[in-house]
Amino acid sequence: MVHGWPGLWTIFSNQILHYQDKYHLVLPDLRGFGDSTHPGDVQASGSYTDLVGDLVCVLQDAGVEKAVCVGHDWGSQLCYEAARMRPDLFEGVVGAALPYIPAAAKELTPTESLISALPKLTYNLYFQRKTDAAIEELNRDIRRSVRAILRSLDSPSPYRFLRSKHNMLKAYDHMDEIPPIPFFTPEEEDYYVEQFQKQGFDYTLQFYTHENRYRNWEFSHQQGNFTIPKPALAVYPIADPVADWPLVALILGSHKYLPYLTTKALRTAHWVHLEKSTEFNAILDEWLAELDTKILEARISEMEKEVKVLKQELSNARKERKQAKKGKSGDP
Repeated sequence: MVHGWPGLWTIFSNQILHYQDKYHLVLPDLRGFGDSTHPGDVQASGSYTDLVGDLVCVLQDAGVEKAVCVGHDWGSQLCYEAARMRPDLFEGVVGAALPYIPAAAKELTPTESLISALPKLTYNLYFQRKTDAAIEELNRDIRRSVRAILRSLDSPSPYRFLRSKHNMLKAYDHMDEIPPIPFFTPEEEDYYVEQFQKQGFDYTLQFYTHENRYRNWEFSHQQGNFTIPKPALAVYPIADPVADWPLVALILGSHKYLPYLTTKALRTAHWVHLEKSTEFNAILDEWLAELDTKILEARISEMEKEVKVLKQELSNARKERKQAKKGKSGDP
């Protein structure tokens, strides 16, 4: 299970309790989060290639030969990339919140071009252009920062939150104290704050820096295998203040590159697996119960596609051979 930003392994606490007796669970903190160290260059370390490599090493150390990758937020995209890069290891993907973002475009889409349609992605520009300032602001009061970001549908963030190119938390200036994280116990929130105090936010903005974004797009685009022929489950929150993710998925054409995709939606804000953990787990239960069948169906379908291609190649080869024979018979 793979967290996003600003996440830790503990954001899957409800899934851990639900699945701990059913599956071998592996939940790392990504590099730069909690106890996981970071090389120190947030501008150039922490690309998808780096992070997928980390996941593979963790699984190898745990003795895992086959895995299903379950991700939330940026962790969703990491899981999709993991299945794309290492189909030998990852047999299925579950993405919560963010859809699959294929690198099929001829150029990297500038963040600026997304803002008019998705104004709450403006904070991405702040993180990208003023990374050091953003880190300093977030580190100033860790508890206030995580409380600001981890909100629910019933306890939302202010309207202007995430809409500034110059700051992250100013939208909360009218509040002396931000309410506690609604889906955490006091002990869970304390642990979250303690973990982020270890390294601060210093090495967590790797998902947003321009160099990493470009490296992510360049590597995946040059590889060219945008389609992920594995069973996939997308669970979208349909009241996420950041974006209308089902609509974003439609615009991206995510489904075109996920031929074995199951899509579900829950009425929550961004933290879908925390806000409605029972419903989320039920969706995941249903999908996992049929996973063995889905894997075989996907393999058969891919083999049939390959056989179809081979038959066409064989037909073309026979035509060329026949034409060659005709040419020889007509020689003087």
